[in-house]
Amino acid sequence: MHPLFSKIIGVIIKRQLKHHDQSLPENQLNKKVSNVAVELKHLVHDIFFIAMGILSASFGLKGFLLPNSFIDGGVTGISLILTEITNLPLSVLLVLINIPFLIMGFSTISKKFAVKSIFAILFLALSVHLMEFPIITDDKLLISVFGGFFLGVGIGMAIRGGAVIDGTEVLAIYLSKKTGLTIGDVILLFNIINVSN
Repeated sequence: MHPLFSKIIGVIIKRQLKHHDQSLPENQLNKKVSNVAVELKHLVHDIFFIAMGILSASFGLKGFLLPNSFIDGGVTGISLILTEITNLPLSVLLVLINIPFLIMGFSTISKKFAVKSIFAILFLALSVHLMEFPIITDDKLLISVFGGFFLGVGIGMAIRGGAVIDGTEVLAIYLSKKTGLTIGDVILLFNIINVSN
């Protein structure tokens, strides 16, 4: 940890303690500063991975899949199908259909995970709605390979940051804890059911 960063945190904590008419011995203060610095470092790490995941998934969707009418799996796939049927914006459906999965994540995984996932899904919806990406290709093989690649990288990076950008991943995490299946196995089964219907 950079010494300047630790000094800034120390000053903030000392001011907070002074504001509440409290004081701590030097060793306890140093421990508190160290703990806060570690938490901030983890938060920055998580935000970075979630942001990169959102950008990668948005690029996969808008640069490859959406312009060429390709369907993805999971909640994103369901949202794409419902967009065609109802003419509701994809960004709205991404949020609405993910709500039950986020509630499940809140009650079965952790509150911190659910809160990060809410923000990740909201920012993915905003990114899909507002950001413009060039259409890269109209070759069906390249669309499926690279669209899937960037979407998969996005999902993986978001999970690395402690969140999900597709609600089926919450279901996959939950079921992988309860069964011997991996997260990938559960997502594959869900997508097979989704596509076959």
